[in-house]
Amino acid sequence: MTYAEAVNRHGRSFVRRMMAQNRWQRPAPNVYVSHNGPLTPAERIRVALLACGTGAVLGGLTALGVDHFKGIEDARPTVVMPIGSKPPPYDDVTPHWSKWLGADDVHPLRKPERTRPERSLVDAASWAVSAAQARLIIIAGLQQGLSTTRMLREALTRRGRCKRRSIIVESILDAAGGIQSLPERDFREICRLLRLPKPSRQRPVRGKDGRYYLDVDWDEFGVSVEIHGIPHLEVAQWDADLDRANEVVIGDKRLLIFSSFGVRHRSDRVGDQVQRMLVSAGWTQEST
Repeated sequence: MTYAEAVNRHGRSFVRRMMAQNRWQRPAPNVYVSHNGPLTPAERIRVALLACGTGAVLGGLTALGVDHFKGIEDARPTVVMPIGSKPPPYDDVTPHWSKWLGADDVHPLRKPERTRPERSLVDAASWAVSAAQARLIIIAGLQQGLSTTRMLREALTRRGRCKRRSIIVESILDAAGGIQSLPERDFREICRLLRLPKPSRQRPVRGKDGRYYLDVDWDEFGVSVEIHGIPHLEVAQWDADLDRANEVVIGDKRLLIFSSFGVRHRSDRVGDQVQRMLVSAGWTQEST
């Protein structure tokens, strides 16, 4: 609580007595905690928010954590402050500054004060330690129902220029199913650079429940590749794809499965695995 809140609730003399007897603590200027022990996670967040002053709100992974996001946590509370605010006189906080803290981006009623989930996801992805983590944050937020692709696009538009913007856009479009052809183009480039044999593409195969298609197939070597555009948001779709993969293997195929992110951003690893699979199936560079 702030000093004004403490005085209003308990009276000035009581607050002074608690501090003099070391029964309360003041972790930051004008911020009082009514015990002298370690701060709980919720208290750390509240203290960080108060230490950053008027207009500050929780942001990024900290705001998402309050909204029950699971999978990644902040090492210390993240707070977004109005542009022009002074750095907080407190160490246990990661501050950021923004001029976009209106009602479109900050929920006007929820406590503690925080950015809306779609803005929190965009911010957290922008501040992520790697492109892979940025993608994971966007996908996990959608999987957990914290936002929609439309709301994420709108939040990113308001956010303007930011770090890892291309990965954020790519992940949102992947979730919306808007760039299925791009991973195939990138995979084709991997094969060309490694001088791999030319595969068939979208080859129809008769499965137990009817016809389905293989993304990439080298029929003469019994090798197939599936490229998944996104960790599946629908359990039923994911389960159906697993069934299809099993049918491919049962049909005496060697199957490799890659994510579209891996094809785009880990091409060396993808190419190495495809090449080794083809070699194990009898292909040699001389036969190309």
